[in-house]
Amino acid sequence: MVRKVHLPQSLRPDLATLADLISPALEEPPLAAPRAGGLRQIFDRIGRATIGIGQTAYRNQTFFGQLVVALGRTLVRPHRLRLTPFVATIEQAGLGGLPIAAIMTFFIGAVLALVGSTMLQSLGVAVYSVELVGIGILREFGPVIAAILFAGRSASAFTAQLGSMRMNQEIDAMRVMGVDIFDALVVPRVLAALLMLPLMTLVADLGGIVGGMLVARTMMGIEPSFFFQRLVDAVGAQQFWVGMVKVPVFALAIATTGCRQGLEVKDDVESLGANVTGSVVQSIFLIIMFDALFAVLFKQAGL
Repeated sequence: MVRKVHLPQSLRPDLATLADLISPALEEPPLAAPRAGGLRQIFDRIGRATIGIGQTAYRNQTFFGQLVVALGRTLVRPHRLRLTPFVATIEQAGLGGLPIAAIMTFFIGAVLALVGSTMLQSLGVAVYSVELVGIGILREFGPVIAAILFAGRSASAFTAQLGSMRMNQEIDAMRVMGVDIFDALVVPRVLAALLMLPLMTLVADLGGIVGGMLVARTMMGIEPSFFFQRLVDAVGAQQFWVGMVKVPVFALAIATTGCRQGLEVKDDVESLGANVTGSVVQSIFLIIMFDALFAVLFKQAGL
């Protein structure tokens, strides 16, 4: 209900005119009617969430199609690649995360070996902790931890950078000047992700193996030379390549999500924060989903 503001009648004519102008602004806005509850509200929320998921999937497919075309143009004409953002992205997104990836997987490898020593020593087969650490790190933990770390660092950075350019109307200015946004901003970041995430995964694998080896030496008395020899004989290079096959898919999903969220930022800071958060969440979700799909695929292939 709107409450009228009553002004005194004894105002001077000029003040009365001013009072008439500001009177609507002093009126209290009507209270919003309460929304209907119950099943209708529940189904409304479910429907809106379903539509939002469908719209996000459609935008992802559209953006990915445009990216494939831009990557094809870059492969046919390599001079189209802008080296400055490419090298800058490599330095910011990849090199700074290498020590963190090694430290994280170092502790994960140590935990795997520690859990294995507790269980396997009671069975008299403590030597199988080498296979536990090797397969666990090379096949799953190394690629997934490196990808999640890369998503937290790079997907958010891509979204923040492109979103800031969007808010400052720099992207609109580039389009007016005839600059292709994908060639200038998206392709360098995607190629940098495809280059740096495998390197980060390799460092993560080494960190995890070293962590497991130290625990095996301390808790079970397994010498490093025997650890590495059994790692080569029992685990082999197959598990390493099974893990590395997934990495380019992770990198493509992370870079695509981060760039798309950045280009969809509106003109307000709230939209920038929401899209930065959304890019990290969606990237981690895609990493876990693709990892599960690869696990099923490798199971069917007997790997």
